[in-house]
Amino acid sequence: MADVVQPDPNSLQIPGDHLSAPSSPATARNDCSITPLTPSPSPRVEVRPRMACPFSVVVAIDFGTTSSGYAFSFTQDSEAIHMMKRWEGGDPGVANQKSPTCLLLTPDLRFHSFGFAARDFYHDLDPEEARHWLYFDKFKMKIHSTSDLTMETELEAVNGRRVRAIEVFAHALHFFREHALKEVKDQSSSVLEGEEIRWVITVPAVWRQPAKQFMREAAYLAGLVAPDCPEQLLIALEPEAASIYCRKLRLHQVIDLSLQPITNGLDLEGSQPFDSSFRQGDRYIVADCGGGTVDLTVHQIEQPQGTLKELYKASGGPYGAVGVDLAFEAMLCQIFGEDFIQSFKAKRPAAWVDLTIAFEARKRTAAPGRANALNISLPFSFIDFYKRHRGQSVEAALRRSNMNIVKWSSQGMLRLTQEAMNELFQPTIINIVKHIEELMAKPEVRGVRFLFLVGGFAESPMLQKAVQRALGRTCRIIIPHDVGLTILKGAVLFGLDPTVVRVRRCPLTYGVGVLNRFVEGRHPRDKLLIKEGREWCTDILDRFVSVDQSVALGEVVKRSYTPARLGQRKIIINIYCSTSDDVTYISDPGVRKCGTITLDLPEPLPLPGAVGGAGGGGPERREIRATMQFGDTEIKVTAVDIMSNRSVRASIDFLSN
Repeated sequence: MADVVQPDPNSLQIPGDHLSAPSSPATARNDCSITPLTPSPSPRVEVRPRMACPFSVVVAIDFGTTSSGYAFSFTQDSEAIHMMKRWEGGDPGVANQKSPTCLLLTPDLRFHSFGFAARDFYHDLDPEEARHWLYFDKFKMKIHSTSDLTMETELEAVNGRRVRAIEVFAHALHFFREHALKEVKDQSSSVLEGEEIRWVITVPAVWRQPAKQFMREAAYLAGLVAPDCPEQLLIALEPEAASIYCRKLRLHQVIDLSLQPITNGLDLEGSQPFDSSFRQGDRYIVADCGGGTVDLTVHQIEQPQGTLKELYKASGGPYGAVGVDLAFEAMLCQIFGEDFIQSFKAKRPAAWVDLTIAFEARKRTAAPGRANALNISLPFSFIDFYKRHRGQSVEAALRRSNMNIVKWSSQGMLRLTQEAMNELFQPTIINIVKHIEELMAKPEVRGVRFLFLVGGFAESPMLQKAVQRALGRTCRIIIPHDVGLTILKGAVLFGLDPTVVRVRRCPLTYGVGVLNRFVEGRHPRDKLLIKEGREWCTDILDRFVSVDQSVALGEVVKRSYTPARLGQRKIIINIYCSTSDDVTYISDPGVRKCGTITLDLPEPLPLPGAVGGAGGGGPERREIRATMQFGDTEIKVTAVDIMSNRSVRASIDFLSN
């Protein structure tokens, strides 16, 4: 076993050019970053040509916090994007192109149903029986909020039982796979093979690498694609997908909020042509306001080819529509007592889900100028449970709570006044507006004249009015007509041509720890390592890319590594990251180990004509060149054994920290 693990990368011998101590701190930094971009294609920049899509159909899955769906397009007829068919179940009066992101497992952990079917079946279960079934909803947020995400991370069902998160996600993706394949086959004239389908899964742009890798692993587990065909699955960033779709929009497909008087509702009087001014304005922000997160991206349309360039790294946070639901739950706790609400959730989980659905439906109709109260019906079991638990009526509890903004109606409903709705919406909306304002104040973003609001929460008149009031004077606020499906349609377009986003910004600084020659006076003594009579400085961060650096598609960072000893079968290199670029050592505050690169070393081939291994210093100076790509939606690595020119199996892992 001794030949499996490479000692810490600090003992890696990295060929000469990285070992020499640079002459000044400034050159030290350049030494480690991507070679500066030059107009002529230097060998470092391997620009990939626009590929003809090798797949015959692209299927995109928009896996949302509150609702999910899929769409597809055949590459022969890529103008036509087919939206998924109407779902079984569904709420009356809602055109169901997406389904609620909820999943039901049987008491013995087998998949039962997803979406409306899961919701309705769970609702109809006998309360005693329901306590044994596992119902999951809004579970995507857990991936965003878990700082140490792994394959073992668990999710809690409504009844309190825990299951590995990767299995819950895989069940959901498998459900979409079956649904989509059936529909694609119904519409396809020829017989489709599995490898003819390219799958696209959307994730928030603010998600870190571990979360993106997690979605990929879940897709492998669900059988979407095989792990040895990774290129068959693309991870798309939600606001980026929306942007790809939005840049093609015409006037009749959007609502321009900036043209409306700040007082009235959504009407389109006095529209001025939107697209003519947009083409030259060619820099815009996309604010993806979803169920779980708000996700902001800034793009520029590059002329003449129409590709997109990211102007500032993705930003945002957990300020989605779910925040309003949580505020409603907090309000219920305030009125009825937290212990009661927790007990009700545990003992009557299906009724609790009913109550949240009732609120969800009313939440959509909340509008700023609304005079009458919003009625939310309390399930009978809530009223009954409260009476038995507390020995008094719900009405008495409301009176006692002094919550004047919530009234009780004799029909068994909570009446939420306009003030109550404001109180529930404001914290989340304030966060969203603040985030957009902060982004617009950045020097790279100043002067951007267009703001696209997309995502399910962008349909809310409460959010629209708040954004219009805060930003309507500084930029034009555009809402696509099918705002909830913008990401889904854009994800299909991305799958048809992934090269459309040509330049992205790095969300973090990435690098590895290396040894450099020790320089007295510059390097601290506690970093001194004496090896074979030479003085080295340990723990120096060799930067691959810096935070907010522009990286073009196909642009690569190359590093060479030498095994530390003969017969070594693996080189394991720790990757470090930081939100700041002002770091020198991997031990600096804010720098953390975030992943590993593993290079599998095959047996070295005997050199032709080499006698006794003498050629070029023998096999111990074997050089493995690793090539990393940071310009895609995921970080990728490949490697080659320089001596034999053979590919080396290289993998990058952010999940097993």
